[in-house]
Amino acid sequence: MKKLHLFLIAVCFTLPLSAQRMLDAVALTGRYGLSQEYKDTYGGTATEFGSSNSITAGVRVTDRFKIPISFNHFFFNVQGDPEIPENLANPLVINGFILRTGLYQYLGNGNAIQVLIAPRIMSDFKNLDGNSFQLGAMLAYEKTFHKDLVMSFGAMFNKELSGPYLVPLVDLHWQVSSRLRIDGMIPITARVVYTVNENMSTGFNHFGLITSYYLGDEAYAGDYMERQSIDLSLFLRQRMAGNFFVEGMVGRTVGRNYKQYAGDQKVSFAIPLISFGDDRTVKNATFKDGMILTLKLIYNLPFPAWE
Repeated sequence: MKKLHLFLIAVCFTLPLSAQRMLDAVALTGRYGLSQEYKDTYGGTATEFGSSNSITAGVRVTDRFKIPISFNHFFFNVQGDPEIPENLANPLVINGFILRTGLYQYLGNGNAIQVLIAPRIMSDFKNLDGNSFQLGAMLAYEKTFHKDLVMSFGAMFNKELSGPYLVPLVDLHWQVSSRLRIDGMIPITARVVYTVNENMSTGFNHFGLITSYYLGDEAYAGDYMERQSIDLSLFLRQRMAGNFFVEGMVGRTVGRNYKQYAGDQKVSFAIPLISFGDDRTVKNATFKDGMILTLKLIYNLPFPAWE
């Protein structure tokens, strides 16, 4: 058996190696949402801030078989109106820890298959127990159409606290020209990148995902918080030194919600933007969409394509 080799890979959810020329091996991200009024009920404002951190690595078993590993941490803090009742989460502080690992098998002729499992801890970390544990999975088939275009087709499934959630996926890596590139795992991520020079790039970034967090605080123990938001931003990335970059983003949320539900209220089944059997009652009031500012520190490395 060949000696195991460590290798670095990236992409937040799926990890297609064929299209990667450069990758963000480590990313530390801070986020600030400007204060916004509540949509109803309360007269005050709410302020959202948080972070998103990721590291990706893995093991090269053979030239055709690899074990990807990705770890992500999400943190959100919402400071709301002080008049919010005590039986509702305020201030809201939630964390998500997500591990993704599995297998990536290259089949030859530009084809590959990838299977991942994704255990999660999603919680406010008050009276933490097994209720905060979730389990997801992803399956994708990858096709290399030519050296500048690689696509994957598959789906991601997670057993959210609200019920089963399925996301059909189309993963795209397209080098349109020497300066223009489009990457994304649609509908979760999309990124249009224009390379100004070897040290600077700019473009458009989309990120949208629904996640749920168990609330263990005694005042509302057993409830869960469902967070959803589509973030649309313009970005500028600049090399600081060597493989280290800094990236700033300015954008706006669309459909941002933090909704608190009783733990026994579920949906029968959900896909992006559509829920079946959703008779839940929202306990809290949500606040309006608004401007978001993001700052990211990145360690970026080259990674060769499959030979």
